[in-house]
Amino acid sequence: MSAKKKPELLVTAKNLDEARQLIHSGADALHIGGKEYGLRLPGHFTLDQIGEATEIAHQNNKKVYVVMNALFHNEMLIGLDEYIEKLAQFQVDGIVFGDPAVLMIAKKVAPQIALHWNTETTSTNYQTVKYWAKKGVTRAILARELSLEEVIDIKKHVDIEVQVQVQGMTCIFHSKRQLVTSYLNYTGQEIKNTSQERGLFLKEHKRPDERYPVFEDPHGTHIMSAEDICMIDHLGRLIDAGIDSFKIDGILKSTDYLIKVVQYYRIAIDQYVNGNEITVTTKDIQKIQPKNRPLGTGFYFKEQYY
Repeated sequence: MSAKKKPELLVTAKNLDEARQLIHSGADALHIGGKEYGLRLPGHFTLDQIGEATEIAHQNNKKVYVVMNALFHNEMLIGLDEYIEKLAQFQVDGIVFGDPAVLMIAKKVAPQIALHWNTETTSTNYQTVKYWAKKGVTRAILARELSLEEVIDIKKHVDIEVQVQVQGMTCIFHSKRQLVTSYLNYTGQEIKNTSQERGLFLKEHKRPDERYPVFEDPHGTHIMSAEDICMIDHLGRLIDAGIDSFKIDGILKSTDYLIKVVQYYRIAIDQYVNGNEITVTTKDIQKIQPKNRPLGTGFYFKEQYY
């Protein structure tokens, strides 16, 4: 049996040490970014650190994509040209964007950098993907609300790379406002740390066992899913469909956990593309999964209602 096309295994990294370890654990590419322009990253890299991470990756024949998926207001455009020019000097392998402002400036000052389109929620059909491909986009990062069949159908109809998330939590709500701080002000409570490190979460009265992580940063308030996507049992269908990149999102996860997850997915991908039976399953990941984070398959196998 001939080997199948091997998809890229992509993972987020929160700092340089984690980036090194994830590369050596089997990741093909990294998602990193800075606090200026990146949303919902597990950690923030300065420009110099992005350059160092890119050098480390390239020494190991791996890639680095810089996440610039913020919601841009006018003031955020100041200095954007210089930032992207610096990324070009580092020879990063791609920029992840949602706002067309990033695309327009990148095409002007660094046309050699690949552009990965990621609007989080509106990448839901192949005609929209084709539109952005005509604008110069080389990869579409599909919405997490799509079913598996919809993902496969989009890939059939487009000529650019397609990326999907296979592991980790997802964002279910974002506001530019500081909602947690506003609530604490309203109730007269002392305002404490509301960042990722605080470990805040929301829960419903009717479903008290479900915990939704919530945190604030300069870009606003972010509420995350109550469970983690885990698609390791279904990689075969995604690989057969020709999906180009599988993302593991490591936000709010420890380095040790991420290393193990990357190793499991590396094994599974390599086994399948070489025609062998996959020997790792969701049960293996369940053994290392945080007890308050159940595993699921997101919307891949259930209908999404808007």
